[in-house]
Amino acid sequence: MKRVFGLFAILMVALTGFAQQTDVVISKKDYVIYSSKTGKKATPKDIVEELKSADVVFFGEEHNDSVGHQLQLMLFKMMFEAYGDKAVVSMEMFDRDVQYIMDEYLSGLIKKSYFLKDSRKWSNYKDYEPMVEFAKEKGLDVVCANAPFRYVNVATKHGLEGLQKLSSKAKEAMAPLPYKLADGGYKVKLNALMGHDPTNPDSKPAYDMIPGQSLWDATMAYSIYQKLQAKPDSKILHLVGRFHVDEYYGIVQRLKEFDPEIKTVVVSLDGSAENFPKVDITEYKKNGDYLIFSNPEVPKSY
Repeated sequence: MKRVFGLFAILMVALTGFAQQTDVVISKKDYVIYSSKTGKKATPKDIVEELKSADVVFFGEEHNDSVGHQLQLMLFKMMFEAYGDKAVVSMEMFDRDVQYIMDEYLSGLIKKSYFLKDSRKWSNYKDYEPMVEFAKEKGLDVVCANAPFRYVNVATKHGLEGLQKLSSKAKEAMAPLPYKLADGGYKVKLNALMGHDPTNPDSKPAYDMIPGQSLWDATMAYSIYQKLQAKPDSKILHLVGRFHVDEYYGIVQRLKEFDPEIKTVVVSLDGSAENFPKVDITEYKKNGDYLIFSNPEVPKSY
């Protein structure tokens, strides 16, 4: 079974400590990129050029993939070269309610130590730190896109009714209520992840991750939508676990509901593909517009 980076990967990274591996240096031999449309190999430059006619690139990552993190930084730098201060990085890894802390740090008002203390950074923050520091250096925006886990927990335990009881201030940290729950093929995938067998009428998921995952999806989509409303010429690179965007599900669906005119590009990274670098992309084409396969022998970041 392929590794899935959704709800539980997020929890493990955010709420527990992992031993950090030493930094690795990658080369072009450590990844291969394909265009799903053409079936041919592509380059990071091809992805950046897609933004000439698009608004958002969703980079569906595996959270501990060292190759993927270095490619993200490469793409962000290339976006700055191509689009200047229109380049924006949006991150699942920070919650909406720490946006002001991020902004204070980027503007130089607060020390790095206070930023790290108060921003509830993930325990593998070193994987994302170069992108935040590059944004700080170049005066670029960083969007803290996610919903806080405390409210995801409310959604899981008490549903939308529980979220409605929160204060108006609390609701600013999430998508407008009510948000749409995962359905169709996305719901099937989420339930299958939790052990549900759709062919067995008596089979039930071990855990209902639909309300929480859906809140994350809707909130990240809303954060991107708000950024594009405030700065319509933005070229956004959104970093997120690939389960949230693979097959154009999750955030991609929710963003289109906020504004169907927003043009998106989905990048899906897989760090466990067989026969790397000679990957048969047939079964992967459905995942996104660009498929990145990383060398499974490169040490993971944790």
